[in-house]
Amino acid sequence: MQSLKLIALLMEYPNEELWEASEELLDAVAQDAPQVMAFAAPFFSAPLIDKQAEWCELFDRGRATSLLLFEHVHAESRDRGQAMVDLMAQYEKAGLELDSRELPDWLPLYLEYLSILPPQEALAGLNDVAPILALLGGRLKQRQSPYSLLFDALLTIAGSPYRSESVAPQVKAEARDDTPAALDAIWEEEQVKFIDDQGCSTDASVQQQHQRRFSDNVTPQYLDISAGGPK
Repeated sequence: MQSLKLIALLMEYPNEELWEASEELLDAVAQDAPQVMAFAAPFFSAPLIDKQAEWCELFDRGRATSLLLFEHVHAESRDRGQAMVDLMAQYEKAGLELDSRELPDWLPLYLEYLSILPPQEALAGLNDVAPILALLGGRLKQRQSPYSLLFDALLTIAGSPYRSESVAPQVKAEARDDTPAALDAIWEEEQVKFIDDQGCSTDASVQQQHQRRFSDNVTPQYLDISAGGPK
């Protein structure tokens, strides 16, 4: 499913290579994923450096909007390690080779994996993570981020009844974890050392930095929205 591959590219940290291919990508979006054109068109019309800063503010501050899937489910439990192993096995079976620096539960990577599966299997894989997609979309919508469009598009493609609005009451009741005070508390508790003490930068390796930063000690952010069904 080409639409999943395109959404994965739009969800990754924006870099110069992506910007250089913007016209080609916009053509592909218009043809294979028109439901995300409302995101892609203004996305590529903005300066790259602005989009890099926006991505860092959203996905590199706090954990609530982390693109690491298992952070919202397994957290620090022992189940997380086994889930990583199982997911790696699925990737290998599909012929997808991971870079040694990549974590298998990185959402854009998972979408790339689904994009090479038969359509029915890809849709089943999307529905497996539909509650997490709704949760992330709801938090992004609360922050008035256009990235929420990508998550609702994924839920639409999956044929899921969930949407970012499904978790609106829960998200509204949450304490934000991306405020300066909340971030200071997290870093102090975990004693995290930033790479070069710069945090998110415009370097091409920022994705790997973000993945490593949150790969060990995490707290669960998952909301069980399935209990009462989608709203």
